[in-house]
Amino acid sequence: MSLDLRAVESLMAFWADAGVEVAYAPEPQDRTAHAAAILKGKTEPAKTATPSRPERMAAAPLAPPRPRFDFTATVAAAPPPAAEDARRLAAAAPDLEALADAIAAFDGCGLKFEGAKQAVFSRGAPDAPVMIIGEGPGADEDRQGQPFVGRAGQLLDRMIAAAGLEGRVFITNTVFWRPPGNRTPSPDEQLACAPFLERAIALVKPKVLLLAGGASAKSVLKQSAGILSLRGRWFEWRSEDGALEIPALPTLHPAFLLRQPGAKKKAWEDLLTLAERVDRPHRPA
Repeated sequence: MSLDLRAVESLMAFWADAGVEVAYAPEPQDRTAHAAAILKGKTEPAKTATPSRPERMAAAPLAPPRPRFDFTATVAAAPPPAAEDARRLAAAAPDLEALADAIAAFDGCGLKFEGAKQAVFSRGAPDAPVMIIGEGPGADEDRQGQPFVGRAGQLLDRMIAAAGLEGRVFITNTVFWRPPGNRTPSPDEQLACAPFLERAIALVKPKVLLLAGGASAKSVLKQSAGILSLRGRWFEWRSEDGALEIPALPTLHPAFLLRQPGAKKKAWEDLLTLAERVDRPHRPA
């Protein structure tokens, strides 16, 4: 049976975005092949290696649920040493251009040395009322040196224009180098880059933050819930020193929308909610 790796990757990414973190069996089981063998008379249904559900339940009590990843606990327990260097370099940057140079010179994030061609910092208006924060650059972004320029970025641009926000956004990520294989950046990698992201927020001074995807929402807001639970809800982002406090709205990542077009309605609702808050900030929720 041929294996469509892109389909498998898409399915795995869907479950990861949905917050699924555990498997129900230690080894994968080809139930299709087993069913085909039964039909051909090569095996008997009763001889399947997989025990029935009642037998599994009778054999042992259910294990306690695996705790969800707690980003806050990770920050408190093991802040990466490179974060101090990042904080010093970020604080010394007087503007976005200097901040981009500081990021390019920073060696404290391992992603820089894992195949990335260049640092990918930002694109958009430097005084934008909306800052969009994704998780990390992909192959197209790594090649062009700007965030959200691939298929997901093109979808994002169309949504921004349709919501009346064209020319009013500043786009960046939680990490500034492409993770190998476009994997999700680790919490330590995000923490190493966090001072640069915070400095960018301080320099742009946006009215609102739009957090695209679970990896971004968890890192920026220090939350452990999945994006399907966080999206559409307003949070308050606060800087480390407490000097800045900005409304933040998690939403679905455009790459997720390409894999699951049916979810576009939810992301569109989030974007309209954000656009209304930008233009009518004093309207009651």
